[in-house]
Amino acid sequence: MPEKKTNSSSVKTELHPRNKNRERYNFPQLVAACPELAPFTKINPFGDESIDFSNPQAVKELNKALLSVDYGIEWWDIPAGYLCPPIPGRADYIHHIADLLASSNGGVVPTGSKVRCLDVGVGANCIYPIIGATEYGWNFTGADIDPVSLESAELIVSRNAKLVGEIELRHQVNPQNIFTGIIEPDDRFDLTICNPPFHASAEEAQRGTNRKNTNLRIRQQGKSNLNFGGKSNELWCVGGEEVFLQRMIRQSKQFEKSCLWFTSLVSKSERLPRIYKTLKQEQAVEVRTINMGQGNKVSRFVAWTFLTAAEQNEWIKKWK
Repeated sequence: MPEKKTNSSSVKTELHPRNKNRERYNFPQLVAACPELAPFTKINPFGDESIDFSNPQAVKELNKALLSVDYGIEWWDIPAGYLCPPIPGRADYIHHIADLLASSNGGVVPTGSKVRCLDVGVGANCIYPIIGATEYGWNFTGADIDPVSLESAELIVSRNAKLVGEIELRHQVNPQNIFTGIIEPDDRFDLTICNPPFHASAEEAQRGTNRKNTNLRIRQQGKSNLNFGGKSNELWCVGGEEVFLQRMIRQSKQFEKSCLWFTSLVSKSERLPRIYKTLKQEQAVEVRTINMGQGNKVSRFVAWTFLTAAEQNEWIKKWK
């Protein structure tokens, strides 16, 4: 019979070296920090403590525990039905964009509140600003079209002293705009980040949900249950991810002197050629694609800047 996995072989080497979740989850420590997690823990087929990742409440309690243990967050919650993201993957994006900034700074990751980041679609969970602010001390602006998401994110910030003053939230009143109406004339962002809606319609999002449930071998008498949840604006938009990203790129050109690096996750590699074409049309000076390994899949983000090397060198002087 095959041997069971052991903790000695549990390092997730595909994750970024600075990711706090490269090791197997320490459930005794997590349960001690968040006792509400205890009822959801169980022994999986490999003989390890785990949770049912198809259970949204279990995932939420795990997130609460991880944010408490790894990031010092005293309180975190989201409204029912809103996106409950996997923390390790979100952290990887933050660590890789830190490396992107380091590439413009002699290999040194800039830290502190002088580094400003705009999160497009901050969501009710406020995960990216939490990780970026606690890991690197960056100052964040989170934008969203959904008032409920902004109210939730504001509550998270207000109930964690270490986040107060480090995260500002702005409402995007026009769903067709991404940067217009959010970036103000005197704003200078070092980074923009985005986890765009993947799907082109509610039906397509539901099919994606069904595929994920099949992969997780969920059988609930025909009832579909996406393990990480998500409202419509978090999962789909008209035209889908490709149209959204093309709009983002074109709008970023209007703010070419307001940001050092624009970035966004891209869910499928086959969308990259069209993205590169649009970036060329908008005359981006430099474009990079950074791959990130997460579990059994490879994810990626695209980064672009309209600043020349000389302009970048002048820009980063404010970090000193």
